[in-house]
Amino acid sequence: MKSATSKLLHTVAGRSLVSHAIRSGESVRPQRLVAVVGMLREQVEPHLAEVAPEVTTVPQTDDAYGTGHAMRCAMAALGDIDGEVVVLGGDVPMLQGETLTAMVTSHRAQQSAITILTARVPDPTGYGRIIRGANGDVDRIVEQKSGTPEELAVDEINSSIYVFDARVLRDGLARITDDNPAGEYLLTDVIGLAHGDGRRVSAWLTDDTWQTEGVNDRVQLAGMHAEMNRRILHRHMLAGVTILDPSTTWIHDEVELAEDVTIQPGTFLEGATTVASGAVIGPETTLIDCEVGRDAHVTRTHAELAVIGDRVEVGPYARLRPGTELGTASKIGTFVETKNTKLGAGAKAPHLSYLGDGIVGEGANIGAGVIFANYDGVSKSTTTVGRDSFVGSDSTIVAPRTIGDGCYVGAGSTITRDVEPGELAVARGSQRNIPGWVARKRSGTRTAEAAAAAAESKEHE
Repeated sequence: MKSATSKLLHTVAGRSLVSHAIRSGESVRPQRLVAVVGMLREQVEPHLAEVAPEVTTVPQTDDAYGTGHAMRCAMAALGDIDGEVVVLGGDVPMLQGETLTAMVTSHRAQQSAITILTARVPDPTGYGRIIRGANGDVDRIVEQKSGTPEELAVDEINSSIYVFDARVLRDGLARITDDNPAGEYLLTDVIGLAHGDGRRVSAWLTDDTWQTEGVNDRVQLAGMHAEMNRRILHRHMLAGVTILDPSTTWIHDEVELAEDVTIQPGTFLEGATTVASGAVIGPETTLIDCEVGRDAHVTRTHAELAVIGDRVEVGPYARLRPGTELGTASKIGTFVETKNTKLGAGAKAPHLSYLGDGIVGEGANIGAGVIFANYDGVSKSTTTVGRDSFVGSDSTIVAPRTIGDGCYVGAGSTITRDVEPGELAVARGSQRNIPGWVARKRSGTRTAEAAAAAAESKEHE
């Protein structure tokens, strides 16, 4: 990946590669779920503790290498177990739980010792090839480095996703060696040993090759992201969501969209975002971990950890920062930024304002250019504007302040004291008009010429 970040922590559709693998593994309801971690495990282990605390992490220790050695580490942690051991790669995010469940069901039905998920691909270069016997079962897996021309011409590939009988796996791991061109202990060698012992090795062939694809570089990561996004959009559209331009719409796997939601072009819905029926999102909107209510309209907006109520209007060019809660039929308009602020039902801030750490009551109106001055250089404080109050344009409220219910704040005011219910607050200097100032101080300018012409015109009226 050419990255300081572990490959397993790179994301597809809002989830890390390893969390996709964990979710696939959980689909078969395992008694134990073990993750073998090697390179950069100091990054992977805390991530797993956060997203999948039920997983046991096992370090791949000492100087041995290969998938076989990794499995030895896992089996040592599991102890003397019976039953099936399902083995997944940590970088195969498209694997579906239904496929894994079907593999386990087939494995049991055929009383196989090993079942391998396989696929036929146009270019099998780099993959292990599945070599089948006359009865259709798997004889062995041949790696790219050691295959003959005839074997490398086979287009059925090993996905490195398996179901093993635990005792067969334990026995095979004890017998494999690193005597191969790669100089590694290879899990695929267990397949050949099992076949040689007369045990049945089956292949579960999928026609969805994406489920077998791994990620080894940024190009493959981008391709995986695009394909998963296409499937996510397809699923939502079949469920009743209108997506006007799928080519410019990106939706994370965990996002929930109700019927009759409309997604406009250039929209990104990320994290645990939910959108209720009738809402219109976009164009050019990003919502991260947001909740959007019924019939809301969110246009050209960036929002994170915000709650947008029913019939709310947001944007264009609004920014909703974490802690924003917008009540029913409220409005956040053009070039308005909110942070940790709650607007009551029907409250409005239509233009050019910053509302930080605020509580705005039902029906209140915040005029253009209003600032909630919430930070004094040391701590953040709260501004409260009461129900049906009106804050005039270009006003600054220096928190902590309370504007009571039914108040007016005159335009251009700087409010430093609380305002009681029903009061008008005006806090600005008195206006002075100085006659002749332009003629004296700006003589020869176009402004002075305009003033002189206006004065002459007025004399002739």
